[in-house]
Amino acid sequence: MDIKPFRVAEAPVTMECKVIEVKELGEKGGAGNLIFCEVQLIHIKEEVLDAHGKIDQQKIDLVARMGGNWYCRAHGDALFEIEKPITTLGIGVDSIPAEVRNSKILTGNNLGQLGNVEHFPTAEEIAAYKTTNNKHFANKDELHQYAKTLLDVNKVAEAWKVLLGN
Repeated sequence: MDIKPFRVAEAPVTMECKVIEVKELGEKGGAGNLIFCEVQLIHIKEEVLDAHGKIDQQKIDLVARMGGNWYCRAHGDALFEIEKPITTLGIGVDSIPAEVRNSKILTGNNLGQLGNVEHFPTAEEIAAYKTTNNKHFANKDELHQYAKTLLDVNKVAEAWKVLLGN
């Protein structure tokens, strides 16, 4: 039997799903339901794809639901990317040294970048880096600000060498 579910014509991506479970989240107003589904088929409009056939985040113009009457449009300068290991696990934010994890300068996104590495740089890598990039920092905030500058341009390995070498 061929099922043709209704879809929103303006939606750049739609999914046909099989409902697995509906979990009620309460009985009072605004409680809602959590619906677990198995995706059967995904429909993606070609105009939101890049040259490699992947969704181009700049073209898709997503909208996020916030609280109350508020929504957020995700495009332009609001977008940022944090690479994640695909085949292995990163070290995780919990493995980041406390003085880095509790930084007043580094953001949650910066900590996510640091936690996504598969391993810390070795002592040899840190020593080699220090011989070619001998920067001195007046205090931890200055050190963290420099590391943040590196992270903002996705130089995660270099940021780790700076953080662990000073």
